[in-house]
Amino acid sequence: MDETQAISLAVDEYAVGAFIGYLVLLFGIGIYSSRFSSEGISEFFIGGRQMNRFVVALSAVVSGRSAWLLVGVTGMAYAQGATAVWAVMGYVIVELFLFLYYARRLRNFSEAYNCITVPDFFAERFNDKNGYLRIALVVVFLIFMISYVSAQFVAGGKAFASSFGLTQTNGVILTAVIIMGYTVLGGFLAVSLTDMFQAIFMVFALVVLPFIAIWDAGGLSQVLSQLGSMEAGFVDPLAIGFGGLLGFLGIGLGSPGNPHILSRYMSIDDPKQLRWSAVIGTIWNVLMGWGAIFIGLAGRVYFPEAELLPAADTENLYPALAQQHLHPVIFGVVVASIFAAIMSTADSQLLVAASSVVRDLYDKIIKKGQQITQQKLVLYSRIVVVVLVAISLLFSLIAQELVFWLVLFAWAGLGAAIGPTSILALYWRGTTRKGIFAGLITGTLVTIGWYYVPVLKDNLYELIPAFVLSLFATWAVSRFTQKPSNIEEVFVEFDK
Repeated sequence: MDETQAISLAVDEYAVGAFIGYLVLLFGIGIYSSRFSSEGISEFFIGGRQMNRFVVALSAVVSGRSAWLLVGVTGMAYAQGATAVWAVMGYVIVELFLFLYYARRLRNFSEAYNCITVPDFFAERFNDKNGYLRIALVVVFLIFMISYVSAQFVAGGKAFASSFGLTQTNGVILTAVIIMGYTVLGGFLAVSLTDMFQAIFMVFALVVLPFIAIWDAGGLSQVLSQLGSMEAGFVDPLAIGFGGLLGFLGIGLGSPGNPHILSRYMSIDDPKQLRWSAVIGTIWNVLMGWGAIFIGLAGRVYFPEAELLPAADTENLYPALAQQHLHPVIFGVVVASIFAAIMSTADSQLLVAASSVVRDLYDKIIKKGQQITQQKLVLYSRIVVVVLVAISLLFSLIAQELVFWLVLFAWAGLGAAIGPTSILALYWRGTTRKGIFAGLITGTLVTIGWYYVPVLKDNLYELIPAFVLSLFATWAVSRFTQKPSNIEEVFVEFDK
C-alpha cells in the first residue's frame, strides 16, 4: 500500500485524545525508567536481569508480533478463511516450548558468563577469542534489524496517514521520534514496560472488536452461515493442502532466531518463573491470534469483496471495521493498538542493533581488555540508538524497496541462521564453533535461494528447508571439527 492508498478515517477529538493519552503513557514510562537504565549497559540492554515474570511474558510475545498480526493475519483470515489459524498455531506452539525449555538454559548461561547480548552467548559458549564469530553475528543483526526498524517506521507512517490525515512522510518521522524518545530515555526497562501496556492495548482491541462485530452481524452462527454460503470450505480450518499447512506452522520456527525475543528470556529475574511466564505468554498469544482471525472472518461478512475496503487493500480491514463498529474513544484505543504493535517490535529491534554496536563491537572488540565506565557505555548506547534511528529513518524515506527486500528475509533468515545453531549450542555437547559458522551461512543462503526459485517457493515456505539444512550443516561440520575445551563446565550451567 503506497501513500496514495492510505485510508481516510474520520477521527474525532475523542479518538485523538485517547491516542494522545497513550503517547503520554509511553513517555511517562521512559522518564520513570531513565534513572535505572543509566546504571550500566546490563540495565540498559536487558534490564539488569531484574525483569518481572509478567513483564517478560507479555514483552516476549508482543515484541515478536509487530503489525503483521493486526494487518497481516486479519487480512490472511479475510482472504483465506479459517485455515489462517495454522499460522497462529505455529508460533504459539514454538514459543510455548521456548518458554518452557530453551529460555531457562539461555538465562542460566547468560548470568553465569555475564552475557548481555546473543553474540555474547555464542562468543562465550564457543570461546571466540579472535572475535570473528561475534563480528559475523553483529553484521547479520545490523543488516536485518535496521531493515526491520525501517519497515516499522514505514508502517507507522501509513498508520498516521490513515488515522490522522498526516502525510506518510510526516507520519514516518513522527513514529521515529516517538520510538527514539522513550527508548533513549529508559532503555530495556522502558521498552519492556511499554510492551506490557501495549500488549494490554492489543489484546483489548483484538477481543472487543470481533465480539462487537460478530454481535452486530447476528451472532457467531449467523456469521459462520454467511461465510459458508460465500465460499465452500471457508470456515473449515482443515481445508488446506499439506504444503500450506507446513508453511503456516513453520512460521513459528523464526522465533528462536530473533534476538529481540531471546533478550527477554535473558532479562527475567528468576529463571524458575519462566514456566509461569509460559502460561501467561501463551494465553496472550492465543487471545491475540484468535482475535485477529475472527476480525478477518467477521470482516468478510461486512466487506464481501476486497474492493469495498479502503484502497481495496485487505490490510485496511482492521481499522476500517473498527471505525464502523466502535465508539470514538474505543476506536482511539484500536488506533493505539496498531501503533503498539509497530512500536513494541521497533523499539526491541533498535535495542538489539544498539547492543551489537556498543557491547559486541566497541566494548568486546575495539576496546577489548580496557576498562570503560558503565556510565560512559550507557551514554554511547543512547547516542548509538539516536544514530540508528537516523539511519533507519533515512532508509525508510529514500530506500523503501531495499528495506522491504531485506525484511522479506529477516524473519526467515534470522530464524534459519540463529534458531538451529542456538538450539544445538544449548543442547548438544558436540556443537563446535566451525559448525556454528556453517549453520549461519547455510541458513541465510538457503532462505534467499529458495525464495527466488518459483517452483520451490510456491510449494514450501523458505524458512522450513533453510532451518532443516542449517541444522544439518551445523551437525555435520561439528562432527569433524574440534569441540570447545570447557564443554562440561558449560553444561553444568545449562542444567542448573
